[in-house]
Amino acid sequence: MALTKQAKKRVTKNYLRHDRDSGSAEYQIALFTEKIKKLASHLKKNPKDKHSRKGLLGMVQQRKKLQKYLKAKSEVAYNKLITALGIKG
Repeated sequence: MALTKQAKKRVTKNYLRHDRDSGSAEYQIALFTEKIKKLASHLKKNPKDKHSRKGLLGMVQQRKKLQKYLKAKSEVAYNKLITALGIKG
């Protein structure tokens, strides 16, 4: 369920801090959000895929940790990102 390079660029172009950014919390949260959406649609079609479900839960937890970090670091950036991505805080 990996994202292609084009999908990554399309999804995360608004959240990059600079051209070679790959580690900022905003970028990672946006990337996890897209992966989660893709995997959730896969699991709707394949409800017995337990291994993918476990991977999805891991991604959700990792995104949650990054959100907590970003909120502690900069609440303004956190609120802006959450509203832009349409996820719960």
